[in-house]
Amino acid sequence: MTRTALLFLVAASLSAEPRLFFSKSFPGSTPAYVEIVVEKDGSGVYKEDPKDEAPLKFKLAEADTAAMFDLAEKLDRFKRPIESGLKVAKMGEKTFRWEEGDSKSEQKFNYSIDENAKALLEWFERISESEQYLVALERTVKFDRLGVNQAILHIEAAWDRKRLVAVEQFIPLLERVVKNSGYLNMARERARYLVETFRGPGKAE
Repeated sequence: MTRTALLFLVAASLSAEPRLFFSKSFPGSTPAYVEIVVEKDGSGVYKEDPKDEAPLKFKLAEADTAAMFDLAEKLDRFKRPIESGLKVAKMGEKTFRWEEGDSKSEQKFNYSIDENAKALLEWFERISESEQYLVALERTVKFDRLGVNQAILHIEAAWDRKRLVAVEQFIPLLERVVKNSGYLNMARERARYLVETFRGPGKAE
């Protein structure tokens, strides 16, 4: 087999790896649109505009990724309806989609009573919240030094409520706060605590 043919087969194999797609459109809410893609290796992207060409990138823990794909498998890779059909308030049109090479299967729903669907939706909501906290922290670090402490408080509270995922993405910004005396001391101390917590015991800088 030639080198070119081998590279083609490797590329084809990688492109065939499954991915999970989620979107939520809810005009009038903030954000009004969310789109998330999670790859089998845990890497992912987050958008608040389907035309965004520079989305936020994150990396989920292996266990978190496995949990999400396991739920998708339990939902038959979205080949069966998950909409409850109940008369409930509009909660935004949501889409689950399994993509694998040229194969795609998806379900759209407003509200589901399927426990696996609710659990998977919760994962995507946690990703969305985490990225929004990251955006808020980046904005305050750059443009609103007095607001940094409040942004970090929100992150700490979300962590305590087990709402954060891919926490390593917060570390560079938090370290920037820790090392800069221009920020409030309380913000720097909270940032230091979160860096140590997110790194985990025994993990030095």
